[in-house]
Amino acid sequence: MSMPVSTWVEVDLDRFGSNLRRIRELIGDRRGVFLVVKADAYGHGAVEIAEAAAQEGVAVLGVATLHEGIQLRQAGSRLPVVVLSPLLESEIGEAVAHQLEPTVADLEFARALSAAAQQSGRPVRCHVEVDTGMGRTGVRVEGAEEFLAAIDQLPALRLTSLYTHFPDADAADLSFARSQLDLFEALITRLAARGIRPPRIHAANSAGTLNLPESRFDWVRVGLIAYGHRPPHAPVDPALLPVMSFKSRLVQIRDLPAGHPVSYGRTFAGARDSRIGVVPVGYGHGYSWLLSNRGFMQVAGAPVVGRVTMDLTMVDLTDIPAARVGDEVVMFDGAAPPAPSLEEVARWSETLPYEVMCTIGKRVTRIYVRGGRPVKLTSLVGERSEWAERAADHFRLRAHAVAAARRP
Repeated sequence: MSMPVSTWVEVDLDRFGSNLRRIRELIGDRRGVFLVVKADAYGHGAVEIAEAAAQEGVAVLGVATLHEGIQLRQAGSRLPVVVLSPLLESEIGEAVAHQLEPTVADLEFARALSAAAQQSGRPVRCHVEVDTGMGRTGVRVEGAEEFLAAIDQLPALRLTSLYTHFPDADAADLSFARSQLDLFEALITRLAARGIRPPRIHAANSAGTLNLPESRFDWVRVGLIAYGHRPPHAPVDPALLPVMSFKSRLVQIRDLPAGHPVSYGRTFAGARDSRIGVVPVGYGHGYSWLLSNRGFMQVAGAPVVGRVTMDLTMVDLTDIPAARVGDEVVMFDGAAPPAPSLEEVARWSETLPYEVMCTIGKRVTRIYVRGGRPVKLTSLVGERSEWAERAADHFRLRAHAVAAARRP
């Protein structure tokens, strides 16, 4: 039996759990893990990642939008869910109904939230972001003291955490991030003098967690490192394992004469008779158009030739005579060199690893793996039990092939 899909992402839940344990070892038992699962958990699947995170003792989940939070609630997640981006007043009713915890940065919004909470008969937990230099959202540090004093007077709001965010905790020079911490800590001191003590304080994102130990307050707010990737300039290596790999299969192999163009724009024509493989992945799946004529896929290191199209990408198999239709192709897998890593694909695509992960669309099946075996498949057309069995056969055959290749 063969793999039931042609292009998929593998999400290794064992590696994810291992990363969370490494983070916990780094930060110590006194601090909690605030896991960021926005943008579908960076493309890994928010529902499945939230479930695995709960099993690993994560304290809080962070999303960016109302519907991301509702999705988790509808899937049964009981962890606190913080909405990190500002909500509109029109979204307050659903946020309260689903017990989501908004970030509050505006007094008019705060009053409306308090009124909705009173009407519901249940106080609402909320969070306040202080802008110490990010320049994006939150309350300016200069006005934060008075803002928090006003929030403290609203009858149905329960301030649950105070936080700030670093724009460049992954830089070689951390002086700006340290100046942010100075501003933040001075604010905390002034608030304490007024009797305002937020139950939780947090500042460290993934980069801050590794690069600025002094920013690890009550929670560390991690995304990238939980998914197995290190930010630049990290002085510590917590032995992270990439959780996601992106794979496909050859669906056609064609013999083209020298000079025959390949794909849109005729940007490639082989100088020799060529054997061209067709891979059913393109920018409509999240494989960037910028990889045209410059990327590599692991079919023994086949270069991408011609432009990446919406649904298909071509690779040069001329020097790989053993390649056959149905063979597995790896777009990236940082745990299985010589396959390209996520970081290499991001570099070739002139972007960030974050964007590569987040742009892998829902047309790409997610296969969740534990103990080297698929335990769940999600796709545009739902789930079927026989799919997991067929995928398991593919995994067994692949494991046998790898073992055979290692034998002397």
